[in-house]
Amino acid sequence: MKIILDTHIFLWAISAPGKLSDKKRFEIEARSNTIFVSAMSIAEVMIKSSIGKLQVDFDPIQLVNESGFELLAFGARDALWLKELPFHHKDPFDRMLIAQALENKYTLMTEDPMFKLYGCKLICE
Repeated sequence: MKIILDTHIFLWAISAPGKLSDKKRFEIEARSNTIFVSAMSIAEVMIKSSIGKLQVDFDPIQLVNESGFELLAFGARDALWLKELPFHHKDPFDRMLIAQALENKYTLMTEDPMFKLYGCKLICE
């Protein structure tokens, strides 16, 4: 399975794995899965750091690589979905992750129950 981590799941996976459910940890660790961290999550982390909402004293790209995850670029085809997505969720970073999951037919791992409203494949428990 190809799984995109929501930003908070990525941060928990690298700094507080105890916050992840057993199912989420299992899927992240399963060798048969490819785990992606979106470029949009890197952008979110860096923007939150720049405005003081998140302390970032690490290189998120280096951590992605060291964790065995893959970086996922956000492309023009992903962006096309943003026009059609309903506004169940106002967070632009979450909307971009949803768009990537829909465009690529990947599963999205999150704790946010609002993602269920978009019809993308989820690991949300």
